[in-house]
Amino acid sequence: MPQQVNGVIAPGRNEPVRVETITIPDPGPGEAVVAVQACGVCHTDLHYKQGGINDEFPFLLGHEAAGVVESVGEGVTEVAPGDFVILNWRAVCGRCRACRRGRPWYCFDTHNAEQRMTLADGTELSPALGIGAFAEKTLVAAGQCTKVDPAVSPAVAGLLGCGVMAGIGAAVNTGQVGRGDTVAVIGCGGVGDAAVVGARLAGAAKIIAVDIDDRKLETARAMGATHTVNSRSTDAVEAVRELTDGFGADVVIEAVGRPETYAQAFYARDLAGTVVLVGVPTPDMKLELPLLDVFGRGGSLKSSWYGDCLPSRDFPMLIDLHQQGRIDLGAFVTETIGLGDVEKAFARMHEGDVLRSVVVL
Repeated sequence: MPQQVNGVIAPGRNEPVRVETITIPDPGPGEAVVAVQACGVCHTDLHYKQGGINDEFPFLLGHEAAGVVESVGEGVTEVAPGDFVILNWRAVCGRCRACRRGRPWYCFDTHNAEQRMTLADGTELSPALGIGAFAEKTLVAAGQCTKVDPAVSPAVAGLLGCGVMAGIGAAVNTGQVGRGDTVAVIGCGGVGDAAVVGARLAGAAKIIAVDIDDRKLETARAMGATHTVNSRSTDAVEAVRELTDGFGADVVIEAVGRPETYAQAFYARDLAGTVVLVGVPTPDMKLELPLLDVFGRGGSLKSSWYGDCLPSRDFPMLIDLHQQGRIDLGAFVTETIGLGDVEKAFARMHEGDVLRSVVVL
């Protein structure tokens, strides 16, 4: 029987978010209802609120979440009621050309729940990234649920649902950072700091954090950066080269998503080095680089969607590493808040005061 719960919606472009009663339908074939225990406040949610993703308002915000499966629909075998899961926004299909070639992290036909959650008056909601987890319960495709060890804190586990996984994966999966490599990370918010953690995990010898905010650089150093560069007062490219014997870094991870910082990443890498774009640009942004430089410098220019992760492989592994003390996912949690505090959390995010505010239910 459909349930009514509280959830945070964005009613219109740049309007304040508010807590509303929403209706969760019973799960249909291939679907699951999850009781949300924690959900991080991600910059992507703010983009939805601002209309930067699309204009399919009202949105049910939240996507970086963990919780317990309450019920499943017909044909669901991967999870069962009572399972503790992390939600992901790229449920692989297993049938497309990428999946058939053994590269499911590039799946071209990821999917969400077929049914829509609604407001109490029947207005259909657009769930952020197909999840909508700023809510006491949410309806998702069962493939969006990845079972992990229930001993881990939900506030920590949920962060793998988006930002932390994107950053770690940008270093480990997309950038393929290796032992002894030099790495530069441009932009030290939550995703950039996660890239620092990923580079450290992969065995990088030198990790250079670049940002315009000394507070963020200090946090990046605590996460494992060996050097920091404030690019407000220093030329970032020259600073990275100076710290790498004049050559540039083997891997440069751009976690801002702007043409200016991408150009810095391009020129701060060594010959035949790798640039990884994990910061998300807006549709109006354009990039101009001399084609001869693209040819002459060689190497790889990559983009990283969700850290090129495979949730069934990466989420349990990273939770294990956290529980072993090899990575500290809890360091990303700046504060825990309630559903009614999301608008204030967006303001703190804008001011750069937090890595992650986490809604705990």
